Amino acid sequence: MGQTSTDGITKLLQGWRGGDRAALDALVPVVYKELHRLAHCELRKERPGHTLQSTALVHEAYFRLVGQTLPQWESRTHFFAIAAQLMRQILVDYARRHRAEKRGGAAGTLSLDDAGLMEKGKGPDMDVVALDDALKTMARVDARKVQVVEMRFFGGLSFEEIANVLRISVNTVSRDWSTARAWLHHEMGRGHSDGR
Repeated sequence: MGQTSTDGITKLLQGWRGGDRAALDALVPVVYKELHRLAHCELRKERPGHTLQSTALVHEAYFRLVGQTLPQWESRTHFFAIAAQLMRQILVDYARRHRAEKRGGAAGTLSLDDAGLMEKGKGPDMDVVALDDALKTMARVDARKVQVVEMRFFGGLSFEEIANVLRISVNTVSRDWSTARAWLHHEMGRGHSDGR
């Protein structure tokens, strides 16, 4: 998106935050394409045969976004960071339901390298529920690194966009991403070898 559309989205988000329903109505078609792209990228990481479609994921994320009583959007990037968190929650909820239906079946299996969390060709397979569990564990130690992973992995945001949302330097985002990837690799590998 260009600078003008980014500024326009930010103004619409601020209008929505101020209670302007017309701003929300104008915002939806503008951000829908980007939300759909994010959803499509997320669903490509899911197990083969995954039945949740990107349109359904976008609609569920949208309903959760507009259902918030007083959204505190600061910018376009902040909005998409929140959307990434919601998509994570939706995918994890869906995977948990699928796992329960299959009575212990693998839910959302992908490899850490496919997930962009480590280098190609290394590391065990994991599932989205296990990733969520690992991120919850990480959050008890370093919540900011979890935010970086959510925005990068689930939201597809660049280091620069993440730095803007978190108000930290790009170098700090890069270090957090590298550290989080290494920690997740260790945690997911341990969980895999323990039969989790």
